[in-house]
Amino acid sequence: MEYRFLGNSGFKVPVLGFGAGTFGGKGPLFSAWGDTGIAQARRLVDLCLDAGANLFDTADVYSDGASEEILGAAIEGRRDAVIVSTKLTLRAGDGPNDIGASRHHLIAGVERALRRLRTDYIDLLQLHHFDARTPVEDVMSTLDDLVRAGKVRYLGASNFSGWQLMKSQAVAAYRGTARFVAHQAYYSLIGRDYEWELMPLALDQGIGAVVWSPLGWGRLTGKLRRGQPLPAGSRLHETAGFAPPVDEERLYRVVDALDVVAAQTGKSVPQIALNWLLQRPTVSTVLIGARDEAQLRQNLEAAGWALDPAQLAMLDEASRVTPPYPYYPYWNGQFSERTPPPV
Repeated sequence: MEYRFLGNSGFKVPVLGFGAGTFGGKGPLFSAWGDTGIAQARRLVDLCLDAGANLFDTADVYSDGASEEILGAAIEGRRDAVIVSTKLTLRAGDGPNDIGASRHHLIAGVERALRRLRTDYIDLLQLHHFDARTPVEDVMSTLDDLVRAGKVRYLGASNFSGWQLMKSQAVAAYRGTARFVAHQAYYSLIGRDYEWELMPLALDQGIGAVVWSPLGWGRLTGKLRRGQPLPAGSRLHETAGFAPPVDEERLYRVVDALDVVAAQTGKSVPQIALNWLLQRPTVSTVLIGARDEAQLRQNLEAAGWALDPAQLAMLDEASRVTPPYPYYPYWNGQFSERTPPPV
């Protein structure tokens, strides 16, 4: 397994990490993702560790905390061998303060996560979304306190816009507090918005991308085909309303290109979609999920090889979209050779 630096932290993570959203199976969204219990979770953790994929990502809202609990049980006795990532700020209770990035919620949320995960520190704590009602100065100060207390080692954001992430970095730099070194973001062959602003920002600020939903919410599994209904077992039957939108014609244009590259390489469609991401700038780790061992083994085989330049170019072209203003002039070279495209 290849390891890469997580942004400019000096800390290395595997290029493939495991997303534990399938653990627990509680609620309308997560029950559709999977219902992995403790015994199966231990087996999946075993397979990941055997492959060198020792980063495990979860969140307090995944199955109402059950994902953290099951992950904690699955890694018990081998905490030093794993990297634990979790997230806070989405609503995690019925109380008026059970949401957001207030000092109250962040400290209480970390304490709850530590208990559920059966550990005394979190390797990577990420804010699940930007809280516009809490001053950024207070947020970054609280996160710094958690780092200084030894309860959190590295900080990340998730689903932030460019200005939200940059403002947070600027406040931390001005005050001399811990900064974000990771940004967990949606990025896939059918979701390339990350490249317009967040990728150049990450290059400038030394922030590593932790990619979620790399298969486009299950659309790049190779099971969706032009002119055919959704397969009976597709989770999109239950989760399509939560999924990022995608133009159908573009989706199938990408699928067609993936089929061509699959025939050339002998790799599966999901492996190719994952490997394409591993060639992109700023990507530190790509989170893979799995409901069973066979699916996990296949996804783990997306690392350790590389698509050739012609194959990358084919996938780039099939998935390309014109960025909105003010980004497109940079991409097509209208402004200046001194402001080239970021990729």
